[in-house]
Amino acid sequence: MDVVSKQKRSEIMRAIKSRDSNMEMLLQKSLSKQGLRYRKNVTRLPGKPDIAFISKRIAVFLDSCFWHGCKRHCRLPASNRKYWIAKIKCNKDRDRAVNKGYKVMSWKAPRFWEHDLMRGPEGIVKKIKTMTEDRKS
Repeated sequence: MDVVSKQKRSEIMRAIKSRDSNMEMLLQKSLSKQGLRYRKNVTRLPGKPDIAFISKRIAVFLDSCFWHGCKRHCRLPASNRKYWIAKIKCNKDRDRAVNKGYKVMSWKAPRFWEHDLMRGPEGIVKKIKTMTEDRKS
């Protein structure tokens, strides 16, 4: 059984942002400090990447541990488990399909886990910066 009421759980889930989350803002700020210019939440690209470098053909996705089913950190609510298992599976299937789409388009589409970003964005910023330098406009 869930430790909070059904109404409270619904309230909690509704409060989760789909854009400008803490982890997105952390990475955006870190990329900006490095002088990297990007677009955010580009709706015309598959999967609506969190960050995109259009001229470099790079679409960056930040995957939260809960919504994308991190094996180390995803803790499903105790109530309505069948729903959550199916929901997370659909998210993972969609992620795989989006990745394939970018591969077909000859784009890079790196995915980074929330837990890696929250430990410190430096490593992720370094990887992204290297990618942008390696890709021709």
